[in-house]
Amino acid sequence: MSTQMKPQQPKQKENAIARFFDFDGLGTNMRTEFIAGMTTFFAMAYILFVNPNTLADAGMNPGAVFGATALVAVIGSVTMGLLANYPIALAPGMGLNAFFAYSVVIGMGIPWETALSGVLVSGLVFMVLTASGIRETIINAIPEPLKMAVAAGIGLFIAFIGLKTGGIVVANEATLVSLGNLGQGTTLLAVFGLVVSAILMTRGIKGAIFFGMILTAIAGMIFGLIPVPSGLGEIVSAPPSIAPTFGQAFLHFNEIFTVQMAVVILTFFFVDFFDTAGTLVAVANQAGLIKENKVPRAGRALIADSTATVAGSILGTSTTVSYIESSAGVAAGGRSGMTAIVTGLFFGLALFFSPLLAVITAPVTAPALIIVGVLMASSLLQIDWKKFEYAVPAFLTVIMMPLTYSIATGIAFGFLFYPITMIAKGRAKEVHPIMYAMSLGFLAYFIWLH
Repeated sequence: MSTQMKPQQPKQKENAIARFFDFDGLGTNMRTEFIAGMTTFFAMAYILFVNPNTLADAGMNPGAVFGATALVAVIGSVTMGLLANYPIALAPGMGLNAFFAYSVVIGMGIPWETALSGVLVSGLVFMVLTASGIRETIINAIPEPLKMAVAAGIGLFIAFIGLKTGGIVVANEATLVSLGNLGQGTTLLAVFGLVVSAILMTRGIKGAIFFGMILTAIAGMIFGLIPVPSGLGEIVSAPPSIAPTFGQAFLHFNEIFTVQMAVVILTFFFVDFFDTAGTLVAVANQAGLIKENKVPRAGRALIADSTATVAGSILGTSTTVSYIESSAGVAAGGRSGMTAIVTGLFFGLALFFSPLLAVITAPVTAPALIIVGVLMASSLLQIDWKKFEYAVPAFLTVIMMPLTYSIATGIAFGFLFYPITMIAKGRAKEVHPIMYAMSLGFLAYFIWLH
């Protein structure tokens, strides 16, 4: 009797998993979910190398950041899968890592340890507001043109950083910036990577950004611009220690009680909040999960995201967000949280490939930053530029981010000018009181900090 039961056990486990994730109701199966999860991983695996390189500019240990990036992707993606049953993976967000490194640490002179404390607080605030239901009030208070402008502005900021780190754009005393030396080997490598990545994206190749980085790194090794791994030990190794960054958010918690850090925390929260909400709606709609114009289990998804942000700050990385690249997995058939869990498990496996950080240099990651910038800039289409009361604050939000090298400054300009143009148009009553309050806050930010 027992020998007859043993062959059925795996099937029973599979059925239990299928019931938990509602495979039948969602029209999917384990094989499809596995392929979808793997597809999502390759679509967003570039963050494993871009994030450490970005935060290293802020003085953080790249090996520790690599470990924290992979671990929080595991935690966030698995939590999303189990708690919300959505095929959405999470990892440290592009844009927010740039804001962390270049605006907060380098621009404002805030130590990276204190900045991590700010990420922790923003995650806790996100969690409380999600649990209390206040999040809808905040979402409704901020006009759609400003939400779209923030996304597009961050895209331009990221692209500008990519052009700079790739040597394509350089400083110039006469004109502030100018074209770099295209005859230099590393700059040519970045241009090559941009061309390859653009071709792969245009052809609709899943994981185009990641594979573009791999091809660029190979080209760099062929032409002697990147060191060639001399053995298996320079490709695979034990996971790097996260000791240099772990827990630093707690040790510097007493340093966040300043007006400057209040603006930083607000920006962390604001961008994470709308990034996640936008990704959730977009991916859920693509997967056919939206019912009666509502996103089921949205609160659980937001709790998963905020939990990952808190975990990431403790481990030692910038704000964690839901990735729009999850749409690649949905296109491959992913419909349930199992897709996110599989993606998370692949990130866990990636922990053993940290030596490749020596191969994935700035010219290799620069094209990824530029391509992500292109994708984020598409939000400009959703702004009504014919209405000047929207156009001015939206434009200032977008343009001031790259020109001042600060996401927070771009947001501040947009939020300051929106009430002004709306009042001038005779639409003062349409501006939410929260927007007036935030405008006054940003005005104080400029007066006392700039």
